Amino acid sequence: MADSFSSPQNAPVEGDKAWSGRFSEPVSELVKRYTASVFFDQRMAAQDIQGSLAHARMLARQGIIGASDLADIERGLEQIRGEIERGEFAWSLDDEDVHLNIEKRLTALVGDAGKRLHTGRSRNDQVATDIRLWLRDAIDQIVALLRDFQHNVLALAETHADTPLPGFTHLQVAQPVTFGHHLMAYFEMTQRDAERFLDCRRRTNRLPLGAAALAGTSYPIDRESVAAELGFEAVCENSLDAVSDRDFAIEFTAACALTMTHLSRLSEELILWMSPRVGFIDLADRFCTGSSIMPQKKNPDVPELVRGKTGRVNGHLVALLTLMKGQPLAYNKDNQEDKEPLYDAADTLVDTLRIYADMIPGIRVRAANMRAALTQGFATATDLADYLVRQGLPFRDAHEAVALAVRAAEGKGCDLPDLGRDGLADAMRAVPGAAERLGADVDAALTVEGALAARKHIGGTAPEQVRAAIERARARIS
Repeated sequence: MADSFSSPQNAPVEGDKAWSGRFSEPVSELVKRYTASVFFDQRMAAQDIQGSLAHARMLARQGIIGASDLADIERGLEQIRGEIERGEFAWSLDDEDVHLNIEKRLTALVGDAGKRLHTGRSRNDQVATDIRLWLRDAIDQIVALLRDFQHNVLALAETHADTPLPGFTHLQVAQPVTFGHHLMAYFEMTQRDAERFLDCRRRTNRLPLGAAALAGTSYPIDRESVAAELGFEAVCENSLDAVSDRDFAIEFTAACALTMTHLSRLSEELILWMSPRVGFIDLADRFCTGSSIMPQKKNPDVPELVRGKTGRVNGHLVALLTLMKGQPLAYNKDNQEDKEPLYDAADTLVDTLRIYADMIPGIRVRAANMRAALTQGFATATDLADYLVRQGLPFRDAHEAVALAVRAAEGKGCDLPDLGRDGLADAMRAVPGAAERLGADVDAALTVEGALAARKHIGGTAPEQVRAAIERARARIS
């Protein structure tokens, strides 16, 4: 999705406006530059040619243009496609956008046939069609990259389906989980992300062409045949709506923002986990940088930049919402401002997914540090309360009894299992019936393995359930 307006051969050249006959003086150079979109919308050139070919073939089928005109248009557009792909096309600022640049070059190549191409359409429905074609391609690319990311997450989760890790709430140790179970949460997030993109694709995949400027056209066009040739599932039913709304672009950018938000959450965890104070993981060197002054540093720059770029994509969503909120029907020049946020949101997400798919397999897990952290926050306290409930103590009483045991362990500077059965009983005596319910099997309930194995329902963190979830996930994305 790289912008092709970066090399000297693409510098704008002078030319005549396609609509200049209405005006008595030329547009100022400042206005030309302020209103031109050719600097960025030329990246839709392939989609513009694709849509123009389908439109021309429909015009010929309907007898609106002749067969010789169609042949000339097809020949000319194929030549232009080649020039653009080879970087030989001379983009003109005077022709202001990708559409007029291509049309002017076509007319230079094939004469009057090029002038007939625009019969029955407007730049309003033309650009709306191009954006939808471009966005459809972008969605397909993003969904494929999401799948790459997910496959690598599943592989790492499978390797660590048994690796104990503290589960946190409020950044405080809460209960034991496995690292595999933790990673599967990000699979589920990105699975919903993929579903959102696919839903967005369905609403994007409707043809605006034929709406013309705003009211349709008086020519006997066949919109359905153009939709079929271009792979659209339907046509836009209302001409005003077709040319003026960009809700599909907003929806796409919202899906990008949500996906980036999920990746930002993962980034935050990787940054925390990589800190020597935590030491749960290490990232491959190729995703990190050093310090210009501190030789010992290994900084997680990639995850940090993902956090930062998430704000950028979120800003694009707000920009597009703001762009649309005050526009009366139908098309307004405001909508020229839809493309740069849209392109950048897509580019940023594509780059992020590519690098994350590569980074995940290189994560080195420090399992011993993960397990050691489970001894620091009384991670099996809830399991002790559940044990007492199973012995017949009401849950609120069990909760209070364990809270007293935690206080006792904290005072001794040890974990709950280190108190032993007698120490637990002494701590719980203020709660009637609690100490008496501590059996010889209480030690097993307080182990990390026991806590993990007990959560063996669907969605639980028991290793057998994590492996089953991974198999179901692979089936969902195969």
